[in-house]
Amino acid sequence: MTERKTQPSPALWAARAGVAERAIYARHLRRLWAMPGTMLGVVGWPASANQRSFGHWDYWWQAHLLDCLVDALHRAPTDARRASVQRMVRGIHRRNLGRWLNSYYDDIAWLGLALLRADQYVTVPSSAALADIGARLRSGWTDHSGGGIWWRVGDDFKNVPANGPAAILFARLSDMDSPGAGERTDRQRARSTVDWIEDNLLDPESGLVWDGLHIEPDGSIRDIDKAIYSYCQGVFLGACVELARRDAPYGESVWATRAVRTIDAVARRVTVPAGKVGDLVIRGQGGGDGGLFGGILARYLALAATVLPGLGPQFARPARLAGDLVFASAEAAWRNRTIAPGGPLFGPDWTKPAVLPRPHGQRGQQEQRGRRDQRGSLQARHGSAGEALPERDLSVQAGAWMLLEAAARLEHEQAEAGSTRGRAAGNPPVKDISNSFAQNANNTTAKHQTAKHQAADHQVDGHQIDGGRVARHQIAHHQADDDTLPNR
Repeated sequence: MTERKTQPSPALWAARAGVAERAIYARHLRRLWAMPGTMLGVVGWPASANQRSFGHWDYWWQAHLLDCLVDALHRAPTDARRASVQRMVRGIHRRNLGRWLNSYYDDIAWLGLALLRADQYVTVPSSAALADIGARLRSGWTDHSGGGIWWRVGDDFKNVPANGPAAILFARLSDMDSPGAGERTDRQRARSTVDWIEDNLLDPESGLVWDGLHIEPDGSIRDIDKAIYSYCQGVFLGACVELARRDAPYGESVWATRAVRTIDAVARRVTVPAGKVGDLVIRGQGGGDGGLFGGILARYLALAATVLPGLGPQFARPARLAGDLVFASAEAAWRNRTIAPGGPLFGPDWTKPAVLPRPHGQRGQQEQRGRRDQRGSLQARHGSAGEALPERDLSVQAGAWMLLEAAARLEHEQAEAGSTRGRAAGNPPVKDISNSFAQNANNTTAKHQTAKHQAADHQVDGHQIDGGRVARHQIAHHQADDDTLPNR
């Protein structure tokens, strides 16, 4: 992949992430059962009656949607966004019938990660939730196949999608002082979990990790599911990075070494060429659950790009590569969006133009989409969120939003680093990222602006955007107070 000498000006990706945020509000976020103070994501658009009534609601999609709301709050803190995070937490808890847990260890790990991040910004009932989630995850570790956490209660499958996010959560819980939520042994649990993945599910040829193990009651391995998913690479990378930054002061480098190996393997084998020569884009994995996979990988590539440089100069190259993968994928997703009511609509494959779905019940172009079957593997079938295009799925739209937030986070980190270098050299700091979107667009390099979209940059998908003040144009009409949140 060719090295980028410049990136889009600081407000560009923040503004694009904001437009994707607004589209999610317009098409998906609604009150739960007309209850004030709640919010939940409708899993399909256009939605069926069952989806609009939250008969089908997808716990783990909602956990990632909450994480995206926290991303937006981190990018541009406002009271409206804080309120949305709180409403989303209430909505998940109430739709789950007053419980934080379900029977899937991967699902609850994702909710734990989102709640832990949310607690940094707003008051949410994270301590009780994390105590329940942490206890359930700790109980999910058994000696069958040498360790690891089950995918689901009572199942015979242990996989990376459950163990990866659990390891990330254990690493972060080990920093907590809150009694009951984290334990002193959680960091060692994270280490053991990553080691278990390395020992049992690493493909030595590719450097990637396989999906999981089917295990006999006596603990022996019946079968290895050797499917390669971007989800698995993302969570393994994230766990390695979380351990690397915590263990680096003690001279431990194995985690960073594994992270570098994973970044290189992802660039070689989990991407497709697109855009400029040398650009690599994260490969799509369909709709349904697969719609989130690329966004998950992008989230942890962005984490690696920001953390690894602080661990030593030898990690500068893989950090740049991780960042380039995020930016190239985000540019491809943005370039291939289509316009729909409420804002941009993204496809499951970021290298191909998105297709606008027809209203629910009308037969349109049929495409296969990925869903987990009862064993945890992806099955190609027409899925549950909608009956036709993967573009209908909340997972696909949230995955793209997650990608754009990752790009926005990286550009902000780069702007901060550039400002620090400029002040150290006696130069004036870089301009504040609240400069208008029009000015930022004029400074954007051709590498990240195609002629097709340059003309529309002042009005992103028909909406006038100011880079640092984009919140005014995004969500205020939906969430200024509880009465304005749509109830349909």
